[in-house]
Amino acid sequence: MAGETKKEVIRTLKFIGFSTSAGIIELGTFTLLNELVGWPYWLCYLIALVLSVVWNFTLNRKFTFQSAGNIPKAMALVALFYLVFTPASTWLEHFLTGKGLNEYLVTGINMALNLSLEYIYDRFVVFRKTIDTNIVKKENDINNTTT
Repeated sequence: MAGETKKEVIRTLKFIGFSTSAGIIELGTFTLLNELVGWPYWLCYLIALVLSVVWNFTLNRKFTFQSAGNIPKAMALVALFYLVFTPASTWLEHFLTGKGLNEYLVTGINMALNLSLEYIYDRFVVFRKTIDTNIVKKENDINNTTT
């Protein structure tokens, strides 16, 4: 496997791993709030979604894309993604469950769509110009302290 291809495969696997952990956080938070606190569905969903997005963004920025870029700008771009994705996935969930599909199957479809679309968006929009800049920064810092 060529060097750049191997690097992208590893990057993709890291993204999947961190996104899976974010999904677990989202499901766990939603379940706890929904079952124990008894708040309205939308509030439980929104809190769980925000926690998972912040977790996912933080880990993927640092470890997957290794970006030293502007954090507020990158987070704003991620927020733009979710301004589109959240209502679209909510509509899809409503539409598909209305056609008789199981809610958990539809949730799984939405999570798979979220994973793949967010990877593409993060890779080619959010971190496009800043991928691996944290590695370069670390190498420069090391070189500057040893000379």
